[in-house]
Amino acid sequence: MAKQEDDFKKVISHAKEYGYVFQSSEIYDGLSAVYDYAQNGAELKKNIREYWWKAMVNLNENIVGIDAAIFMHPTTWKASGHVDAFNDPLIDNKDSKKRYRADVLIEDYVAKIEAKIEKEVAKASKRFGDTFDKKQFLATNQRVVEYQEKADAILKRMGKSLENEDLADVKSLIEELDIACPMSGSKNWTDVKQFNLMFGTKLGASAESAMDLYLRPETAQGIFVNFLNVQKTGRMKIPFGIAQTGKAFRNEIVARQFIFRMREFEQMEMQFFIRPGTQKEWYEKWKENRLKWHLSLGMGEENYRFHDHEKLAHYADAAADIEFRFPFGFKELEGIHSRTDFDLSQHEKFSGKKLQYFDPELKESYVPYVVETSIGLDRMFLAVFSNSLQEEELENNTTRTVLKLPAVLAPTKAAVLPLVKKDGLPDVAHKIIEDLKWDFNVIYDEKDAVGRRYRRQDAAGTPFCITVDHQSLEDQTVTIRHRDTMEQHRVAISEVKSIIHKEVDMRSWLQRMG
Repeated sequence: MAKQEDDFKKVISHAKEYGYVFQSSEIYDGLSAVYDYAQNGAELKKNIREYWWKAMVNLNENIVGIDAAIFMHPTTWKASGHVDAFNDPLIDNKDSKKRYRADVLIEDYVAKIEAKIEKEVAKASKRFGDTFDKKQFLATNQRVVEYQEKADAILKRMGKSLENEDLADVKSLIEELDIACPMSGSKNWTDVKQFNLMFGTKLGASAESAMDLYLRPETAQGIFVNFLNVQKTGRMKIPFGIAQTGKAFRNEIVARQFIFRMREFEQMEMQFFIRPGTQKEWYEKWKENRLKWHLSLGMGEENYRFHDHEKLAHYADAAADIEFRFPFGFKELEGIHSRTDFDLSQHEKFSGKKLQYFDPELKESYVPYVVETSIGLDRMFLAVFSNSLQEEELENNTTRTVLKLPAVLAPTKAAVLPLVKKDGLPDVAHKIIEDLKWDFNVIYDEKDAVGRRYRRQDAAGTPFCITVDHQSLEDQTVTIRHRDTMEQHRVAISEVKSIIHKEVDMRSWLQRMG
């Protein structure tokens, strides 16, 4: 656990040092769980968003995108169930006065059990080498099986208790597991209580006439209330999807783990409208599709896993998370939910307007069912960034810090470096930049020795360095250096654009989805 914490601190520090993420309002000592994306962070975030949008909207003929408003009529949230049911179970420690999410305390306890399993697997893998069968080991090793059974039983009981709103049993579980306050070590807990996560605000010119509103806690409802508008104007036929990206807001009492859990965050969601009765089939298809999207980025199949929900939301008949191995363990990255017809039916009921689809094949009208895919853009940012940050031992007994971002997502695709700041080399470098900047985000870097510039660009995540030297003046060639391998090749200036394009083209990356 100490190594995990140390690794995570390095991620946070690197994000600030290289212009990715800053604490919001830092000069005023910051605002808890609110962050600003800096110059490189804004580019990486944009690239992730575009990679999602291309795969979800542009490459699917039956999915379109919208951009709904953050403010919505307050009845929206009554209909959706957020006013009554959008709660977190909170528990206070009487001695430290610290407040925690009860379910997170229990999940963290289970994560420690899972860490023990990982430790047993690592020991066995080392012992048996190439003959090691991980699947068989997990199924047959008595200690591992007992660990897994214990973890499953805890999560099952917690899920059932939360589903039944049996908060007393959630507290009992915390006490039975002997869970202590992470800050003080005290086990002196209050009862578990529900806390609504929505931010309230007002709309109107005066306090007397102002309407009570909420900042949206999710982007999905903006899609549901526009279902019929989009279907009719786009002449969409079921099955079809509506996607959007945008900000959402939750009054997280226990916001933590850097940008993993924030009060202001961005979602990338798609609601797929289908015939009732076909939801199981589409649910499985979207689970498969979304995992392929993640794997296309090449961040390691072993870093992903599905986690089926024990406790289903009030609107779902099936739900699973794609979990990612963050520096602090496996946590939810994306959710795939079979939402039934709950949302559209509720909005029909509360608005008094029909939200039905006439199916020309069945010759009947019905309220469509929905399968949702929902991913946190900020969490995806953290997954990409933390997975890419590596320290490498080099052959000359030195180390380098390198941010091996997937080249398609990297904020800056290439840095152009004149070997010296004279003899016309900067002029050649600037000409290369003038040509490349129409296709890629590129930068000019002339400060320090070229070796130090390479290291700086490695740490910033730049896939290519293009060095202009005196030979460039004679034969119009440059040295191109690859971040991941550190290999260098002499190439014609005229070839540089196509070399970079081959490595960063979104098409070639997304075609890995198959």
